Amino acid sequence: MPVEFLNHLKAVIRERKNASPESSYTAKLFSRGTHKIAQKVGEEAVELVIEALSDNDELFKNEAADLLFHYLLLLENRGIDLDEIIAVLEERHSGKK
Repeated sequence: MPVEFLNHLKAVIRERKNASPESSYTAKLFSRGTHKIAQKVGEEAVELVIEALSDNDELFKNEAADLLFHYLLLLENRGIDLDEIIAVLEERHSGKK
């Protein structure tokens, strides 16, 4: 996953956070609040688990993409950047925590 695209996607999500709910799916989810966004993350996680048990790599990849997208939405909604999550993983990996 190229970092440039991920940064672009984060910027688009941030931009749509305050857009009109009628303008995009992303803006609509933000308007519905943290509860709905968290619910979507849960739904996508379950769908990913289901596809992990099948032999269809394309469906698995699509569900993984859906989960990542909704996870980024949830992070933005909470005001937490993905870099902060990566820093936690780096700390864990280095044995500092």
